[in-house]
Amino acid sequence: MDTLRLGSTGADVTTLQKALAAKGFDPGAADGVFGAGTEQAVKAFQASAGLVADGVVGSGTAAALGLAEPTDSPIPAVTVDIVSRMCPGAPLANIQTHLPLVLESLIGTQLADRFMVLMAIGTIRAETGSFAPISEGVSHYNTAPGGPDFGLYEGLQRLGNNQPGDGARFKGRGFVQLTGRYNYTKYSAAIGRGDQLVQNPELANDPTIAADLLADFLKDHETQIRASLAAGDLAEARKLVNGGSNGLADFEAAYNLGNTLLPNPLTAV
Repeated sequence: MDTLRLGSTGADVTTLQKALAAKGFDPGAADGVFGAGTEQAVKAFQASAGLVADGVVGSGTAAALGLAEPTDSPIPAVTVDIVSRMCPGAPLANIQTHLPLVLESLIGTQLADRFMVLMAIGTIRAETGSFAPISEGVSHYNTAPGGPDFGLYEGLQRLGNNQPGDGARFKGRGFVQLTGRYNYTKYSAAIGRGDQLVQNPELANDPTIAADLLADFLKDHETQIRASLAAGDLAEARKLVNGGSNGLADFEAAYNLGNTLLPNPLTAV
């Protein structure tokens, strides 16, 4: 099933609507049109299932509804059980659905070794907590007291934000919390999406795209990350992704536990 969202139409939407109704979430008529009623039913179901309530039916929501089967791990040693222990706050359904996507992207960028897999999973725990792509929330890091949401990102040269509204438009999203017009432009092209993420930044929360963004971001910083990990400097490895120490405790907890659980080397299918 393709990703379904507001405005989608067709037989898959009808199937979705019937599945929602069977779960007790009324989308209205099963007419094959993904309208506001269907979106609200999807959001309600997602919230009840511990998923990100964004109203978009990707592979995670489809699997939770019984409309898709979670795929097997492309790296057999990296199991859902191990990752759920590394990320104890994440809903199991999110890990079942998104872990294969993340591992496939790491394989595609030649980052499927033990250390970079640990880096990726630790990053997801630190950045999202839920093992699902999310949008950055308003905080003192991005919004001044009494100021507009994400106003502190406005006009920041290091983020490439050069147009009014870029702060909120290019807030953090995805598994890696991609932030700023510069990064959306650079990594949209890097993963073969042209300028799609610049035109529609919400695409950074599509699970497949979010997995590719995470892998490409880590690949871009691979040399420095590997040096930091080899030196046992997890704080520096985290800083290379986050730019600071936010989420460091979660990253270290995931990385260190995974380091005791995962074999070396890892083998991809």
